[in-house]
Amino acid sequence: MSGGMSKMTSASPTPSVRTRFPHLRQDFAASLVVFLVALPLCVGVAVASGVPAELGLVTGIVGGIVAGLMPGSSLQVSGPAAGLTVLVFEAVREFGLPALGVIVLAAGLLQLAMGALKLGRWFRAISVSVVEGMLAGIGLVIIAGQLYAAAGLKAPASGLDKIAGLPGAFVDALGSTAALASLGLGAGTVAVLVLWKRLPKKVQAVPGALAAVVLATVVSLAFSLPVADVEVKGLLDAIQPPGLDAFGELASPAMLGTILAFTLIASAESLFSAAAVDRLHDGPRTEYDKELMAQGAGNTVCGLLGALPMTAVIVRSSANLQAGAKTKASRVLHGVWLLLFAALLPGALALIPLPALAGILVHAGWKLIPFREVVSLWRAHRGEALILVATAVAIVVVNMFEGVLIGLALSVAKTAWEASHIKLEVIDKGAGPVQAYLSGNATFLRLPKILDSLESLPQDRPVELHLSGLHHLDHACRTALESWAERHSATGTEPVKVTSGTL
Repeated sequence: MSGGMSKMTSASPTPSVRTRFPHLRQDFAASLVVFLVALPLCVGVAVASGVPAELGLVTGIVGGIVAGLMPGSSLQVSGPAAGLTVLVFEAVREFGLPALGVIVLAAGLLQLAMGALKLGRWFRAISVSVVEGMLAGIGLVIIAGQLYAAAGLKAPASGLDKIAGLPGAFVDALGSTAALASLGLGAGTVAVLVLWKRLPKKVQAVPGALAAVVLATVVSLAFSLPVADVEVKGLLDAIQPPGLDAFGELASPAMLGTILAFTLIASAESLFSAAAVDRLHDGPRTEYDKELMAQGAGNTVCGLLGALPMTAVIVRSSANLQAGAKTKASRVLHGVWLLLFAALLPGALALIPLPALAGILVHAGWKLIPFREVVSLWRAHRGEALILVATAVAIVVVNMFEGVLIGLALSVAKTAWEASHIKLEVIDKGAGPVQAYLSGNATFLRLPKILDSLESLPQDRPVELHLSGLHHLDHACRTALESWAERHSATGTEPVKVTSGTL
């Protein structure tokens, strides 16, 4: 055969879209569901927080696209959360809207630092009772505040005043046609949300929150109800990056405390949500430190845009899973749909009546209150149940940050009290020395009990104190036992003998 051998080359087949993205169909469908769930919630949380409605959409967009692309938890969805509504409202009222971006930015940078330092897993050590008490307290304040909004009335500032003023607000609403119409529309929205789950599954394909808002909007327009609608500024006008003047307030202890509150509460809520989402699917587990960094990156961007803070949101995350999502593509696409809506249809927001959004927030606040958990905790762990209730009450009476600190302090005190379990066994054979055996953990928390028992021993008999059963003896107890031994020996009896340990 003359000439060189001919060589046949064949190009490797280009992988198809289906090969590269095997779950694209499921993720695409799930992203539309999550978008429809997130849309009214983003707007409602923003309005309830006292900021332009568009800022809620901005946070939803960032939560989907920025946090959604990052590693951590592949299926949970982030955005503005009802759990931070109270804190954001207080921050905007105290420091002004321009300072909100600084607060969120600083909180995001702190989250990034904590994730880099591998502190994400430590949030799992926070007592569940404190977290549920925090959510319950937030839920109560949200419900109380949004009941005023549903009636078109201005709510008092503090949580306690909101609750205490409800009877008077109801009386005022009865005397106003506009207030009654507004309240009726809000109540109708809540009714649709509650009853939606009882409808056929095909109907439930439309998210209840979206259906409630659409129905309320149609009713408001059809009957020309005298209710307030959402104020629309436009996406670009609503975005206001923080100026240099706003950064000057970072020296304020009050703002530093608010930043710390944003950081701790947003991080705890996100990581507890991740743990809950992990229980709902069999896919990859959450990497907590990476998820904390994803939340930090998202909040950093939200801060630079002057938007609301973001957390992982269990409502959107569970909707994502129930819709059949398989990868993070669904949450990224939901952010894209929010961006397209905000860019192309911002005027649609102006049609939404405020009482409808108030109704959505009332329903969301109710779902934050863990009624079943309180009952089960009371039956099995009453101390934990009391911590939950005390945290919730403290948030309502004082404020959210200090309420959470009170809950954490109570949780630590309870743990320390239980860890200091100690037992004193006295053996008195009637003749010879009285033998006292201490076992467990001798700490200052149980010191009164120890001393009462030792001082009740006969003063005219020698005593042998056995410490071999102690796992821990702190300085306060050691000093107190030394003083007791000296007092007992001063009565003329033999000195107290200490075995298996020295004072």
